[in-house]
Amino acid sequence: MPRYELLLEPEVHEARKRLPGHVRQRVKRAIDELADTPRPAGSHDVDVTGLDVPAGIELRRLRMDVWRILYAVSDGDGWVWVLAIRRRPPYDYEDLAEIVARLR
Repeated sequence: MPRYELLLEPEVHEARKRLPGHVRQRVKRAIDELADTPRPAGSHDVDVTGLDVPAGIELRRLRMDVWRILYAVSDGDGWVWVLAIRRRPPYDYEDLAEIVARLR
């Protein structure tokens, strides 16, 4: 399977720096592994009902303890785009429309 190009939003770099030390390296490793395995075990589709997601792009989330890595996959273009790292709770995907808008 070909390696995907890994793209990261600037806010992802900042969010990763603010993570607790014991989580930071795990999240970095998980993000790096998305280039080889864009749909790892434990990742799930994000419900994008009612949102304008471009054709051929799949929005996914990967859970790491209380943290969620939100990312998009384009098999046709061969990239994985990491859009956000959020803590849950309290994160309830209220900014999902704004995140999806970046994909256009």
